[in-house]
Amino acid sequence: MKQNKPSQFGGKIEERHLKKYQESPNWRDGKFQNFIETKLSFSPLIIPRIIYKQLTNVAKRAPQKPIEVETPSFDVFMEKDFSMVWFGHSVILMRIAGKTLLIDPMFGTTAAPIMPGGPKRFSPNMLDMIDKLPEIDLVLFTHDHYDHLDLESLLKIRGKVSQYFVALGVARHLEAWGVREDQIQEFDWWDTHPFEQINITFTPTRHFAGRGAFDRQKSLWGGWVFEFGGKKIWFSGDGGYGDHFKEVGKKLGPFDFGLMECGQYNDDWRPVHLFPDESVQAAIDAGVQKIMPVHWGGFSLSYQHGWKEPAEEFAIEADKAGLPAIFPKIGEVFNVGQVSENHWWEDLE
Repeated sequence: MKQNKPSQFGGKIEERHLKKYQESPNWRDGKFQNFIETKLSFSPLIIPRIIYKQLTNVAKRAPQKPIEVETPSFDVFMEKDFSMVWFGHSVILMRIAGKTLLIDPMFGTTAAPIMPGGPKRFSPNMLDMIDKLPEIDLVLFTHDHYDHLDLESLLKIRGKVSQYFVALGVARHLEAWGVREDQIQEFDWWDTHPFEQINITFTPTRHFAGRGAFDRQKSLWGGWVFEFGGKKIWFSGDGGYGDHFKEVGKKLGPFDFGLMECGQYNDDWRPVHLFPDESVQAAIDAGVQKIMPVHWGGFSLSYQHGWKEPAEEFAIEADKAGLPAIFPKIGEVFNVGQVSENHWWEDLE
């Protein structure tokens, strides 16, 4: 008997889910809320304009040729703590305390559920990379948007994964896609749970979530802090600028290394995405000592900037602030302690 393919829209909200969500201090008026008022227009009048802008003027929004992906040396990656590999956009593989962690494993081709003609990944065949990955001790999801939580990637990778740490509300999607409930730990903002020798905390961001027309803000969104061996790593997560960055720094910082959202911003979405100057300022606010931009190099999801601009502007702003920044190639093994200012994108069109 042919099995039905899991729905891209994820799991439906059941009474047991709703009861758990209602216990969160961040659940009000039937949905999760940002800590400060964050208005986004989803008016029928504005959506066609955004779609038109997204589908036009595409020349510089994507590279002329596919971006080549380095072949990671996983032997090198595995031998040293705080090694990392960036696979474009927000996909980060990291080695901490002898464990392998993977953040937001979106290796898919298109970051949308029903847009086969939509923006394609700059590096094709990334799903094949999953076959080459080592066994994954822990996968973490910051939120449930399609450019972070991808059905195809999840189905392909789940056999390699031992455990999942996810934003509150995301578990229902994983369960609907075949992940066992006992493999999943959900986090509310500021929740801290140990994983082996690593302390992991879920931090607030100013964003939103949802995979369909009827589940907006029915799951949470945020970033991750990792503490081990006297070092602290912060993955900022998606979200606009606000005072919460100082609060993250005050409660959990300072940080040795920060993976900062920088890309897919535009004026319509300013409340929920960081522009490059804001990304660097957020790192300063939180007390980050070295930074790297993520949320770029994978897709063109913004009509407002070219594909190189997030990295170019991030580098300029970091230099102005005197803050060390690194820019590894996609697939390159690097360590948070290394110094590198290789602007590899400058040689590409």
